[in-house]
Formats: sequence, structure tokens, C-alpha cells
Amino acid sequence: MNTVNIPRLDLDFYINGDEGQRKQFSDDIGNALNETGFVTITGHGLDKKLIDKLYEDVKALFALPDAVKSKYEIPGLAGQRGYTGKQKETAKGFKAPDLKEFWQIGQTITDGSRLIDEYPANLVVKELPSFNSTTLEVYKKLETAGIYLLQAIAAYLDLPDNYFDDKVHNGNSILRTLHYFPITDPGSVPDEAVRAGAHEDINLITLLIGASAEGLELLTRDNEWFPVKAHGEDLVVNVGDMLQRLTNNKLKSTTHRVVNPAPELMKYSRYSVPFFLHPQSGMDLNCLDSCIDADHPTRYTGITAGEYLDERLREIGLKK
Repeated sequence: MNTVNIPRLDLDFYINGDEGQRKQFSDDIGNALNETGFVTITGHGLDKKLIDKLYEDVKALFALPDAVKSKYEIPGLAGQRGYTGKQKETAKGFKAPDLKEFWQIGQTITDGSRLIDEYPANLVVKELPSFNSTTLEVYKKLETAGIYLLQAIAAYLDLPDNYFDDKVHNGNSILRTLHYFPITDPGSVPDEAVRAGAHEDINLITLLIGASAEGLELLTRDNEWFPVKAHGEDLVVNVGDMLQRLTNNKLKSTTHRVVNPAPELMKYSRYSVPFFLHPQSGMDLNCLDSCIDADHPTRYTGITAGEYLDERLREIGLKK
């Protein structure tokens, strides 16, 4: 298998570095996202204590009885807030649903923006008060890290560093806490059922806070599956389809999946927490002029971020 470029980059070099360090970080992240669509990031502002508390709260949430969790599954929200039960999401092109359940936390508007009427309220887990406060803190820290990453990406694209700032401020971003639940009898599920079928993310970029077990793989340009591993508390960051559309395929929204472990390990849970960084729904996803030339004609028709999200949620079965 050929070498896969998934560099480990220190975001602090971009936030607090000199001009040369910022340029190097921007070049490194841009090149990796062009080649493989994935990087790992340290210096992101979340310490080990907070990450450990997050996973402690996430495990406690999914340990609640199904009858309790189902109280927080709200019809009509397409899974965008609160709980989504087991095997409700199906990767595009797959027949068997993913072997997972999840909880989603969205944007909290605090500056009086008109968008407060556009976003549904987050659901409060009465049984676990610390889950609510921990996930809110993690949401804000990942949103801040994501904005810095987009500034570095903008520089790589020869755009002003602040190009994305007003587009993602109060954006429709989602923090998803995931539980790949135990399977005590692997023979009871369809052969094609996996923890997360091969897919691409919908959003601009995804920031993943570790995972409790291995299993994440990306599809290389040589059409081979390659395991993605992070050091300790590093973030795994990847390009979503919105950014791929915007950059006319210059940045790569790479197909990835979460594979099942060996049958004897299916009886153990796996947890992970991705942050899907979305812009405001009105953002235009027309290809950037800087990413179009004679060799790279426009590949996509115009659409807003909100229209695109709606289309994709229907494809994966969360919206009817």
C-alpha cells in the first residue's frame, strides 16, 4: 500500500505562530486535504480532563434505559436534536442501517441573531445534568478550533483568512455523540450491516474527538481501505462535501467508514464524538472562482448549504 498523507499538525502554530509558521501550517493542511482529505490536529484547546469527562458523560447517556432515551427522540426534527434510536440511519447506497444510536446537539444563539428562530432548541437530559454542560463546552471549543482551521484553509485557497468567519458564525453545526452498541450474537444482524457504512460527510469540515476503539478507515485514491489512527487526544479532521463542492474538488471529501471488529469483540461498545462544522443555511456553495480554470471547469450547480443539507438528510433516511 502506498504512503497515505495524514500529517499530525499543531494548530497552536497557526493560532500563535509567526508568519512563517502560519504559512507552513496552511500549506500542510491544504496539501493533506487535497491528497487524502484527512489530517490529525494537536494544540486544539481541549485538554485531557475535558475529553475524559465528555466520554464519561456520553457512556452514561447511552447506558440509560431505551425507554428513557426514547423520550428524547422528537419526530420531525430529522435527528438534528436529541436522540436517534438504534439502526435509524442508513449510509447512502446501503440497504442495512448502521449499527449505532446517537444524540445531537446544535447551535446555541446568544447574540440575538435572527437565526435563533431557524434552529430548534437543544434538548436537556434531565437525568444527567453534567452531560448538558460538558457537551456545550465541548461544542464551543470545537467550533473555535474549526474556525481557525477554516482560516488556514482559506489562506491555502488564496482567499482572505477571514473568508469563512461570517459564514460559520452561528452556523448550523452539530455535535454528535455516538454509541456503536454491543452485538452479542453477530449472526443476528445482516452480513452487510456495519457500524457505519462507507460515506462522505455533508458539512464543511468534521472534527472527531478520538474514539473508544479502532475501526475508522478511509478509502485511498488507489481504492484501498486505510486505517485512520490518532495520538492520544488529537483530533481527526476531514473535508465534507460542502467544502468539496465549494472548492470544485480541489479539497477532497474522502469516503470513510467504521468497520466491525472481530466477532468476539462485537459484544463491546464503541463510542465516538464528531463535530460537524456547518455554515449558516444561506451560504452559497457555488464553486469558488479561484478553483475554476480551463483544466478544472465547474463541476457543480449552485445550491445553498441549507438546500444541500436537506437533500442529504433525505438520502440517508433521517428526513422523510
